[in-house]
Amino acid sequence: MLNANRLPTADGVTRAAEKIAAILPPTPLLPVEIGDARCWVKAENLQPIGAFKIRGGWHRLSDLTAEEKARGVIAVSSGNHAQGVAWAARRLGIAATIVMPRDAPQVKLNATRALGAEIVLYDRPGEDRDEVAAKLQAKSGAVLVHAFADPWVIEGQGSAGVEIAQQLGRQPSAIIACCGGGGLAAGLSLACPDARITPVEPAGWDMVGQALRAGEVVRAGEDAPKTICDALQPVATAPINLGVLTGRSEPGVTVTDDEVREAQRFAFSKLQLVVEPGGAAALAAALSGKVPLDADTVIMLTGGNTDAASFARTIDK
Repeated sequence: MLNANRLPTADGVTRAAEKIAAILPPTPLLPVEIGDARCWVKAENLQPIGAFKIRGGWHRLSDLTAEEKARGVIAVSSGNHAQGVAWAARRLGIAATIVMPRDAPQVKLNATRALGAEIVLYDRPGEDRDEVAAKLQAKSGAVLVHAFADPWVIEGQGSAGVEIAQQLGRQPSAIIACCGGGGLAAGLSLACPDARITPVEPAGWDMVGQALRAGEVVRAGEDAPKTICDALQPVATAPINLGVLTGRSEPGVTVTDDEVREAQRFAFSKLQLVVEPGGAAALAAALSGKVPLDADTVIMLTGGNTDAASFARTIDK
């Protein structure tokens, strides 16, 4: 259980779900009508930190040994994983350092600081965030809590699938998931093995989709386009995620910035929910007809941490 090189398992997802249920209520599973289909959205934007990342953060940090807790933790994130780790660290009395891009939304930077974490900024593009974290880790000896390439994090994210099955009273037929590095999609595939898992990534940043098609990790090119989905921009997935997803997940689809903005407006007007760009990607795929829907389809709304000004501009259109 304490081996950081172990593989995530369905039993691990179940254990993570039990741990999370002990401290957090389940997020709502809400009905939604899209065209002629009536399906569901899982409102992870209503978590205490505004994102599903609280799940992986809690499962990972609460399993640290006393010696590991004393060394502290270090994480790399554009904001939601940062808050998940910082939230768990504060609750457990662990020092946390988070490597964050200088251009991360101010609301995410502020929220991470407010949770007591130390922030180290890096330039995106220009600097390799993992190299920055590795140097800090070498100096401090802190435990690295990777945003998606960590067995505990994958299991923790998969706990959302356990909740979904409990709320539906059955396994969902399909789960459409916003996807960055593939931690959520991998966890959901372990939690709901009978469901069709469809990762949704920003156009030009489909590193998980490309890896699933190629059968190997693929890195984003230096000419990768800009995207408003700041939470979905890892330059590559990791072997652990690809290994779990292979044979369990569709290659997925991509969405444009305009489709994401339309999804944000839909969530606000139809569901009365504030959803950040990256958290609306799965809904964007559903609304644009890129993924088939049925009565047991669940669409993940993964985060709601967006600057008020940018959100106001989006919904005002």
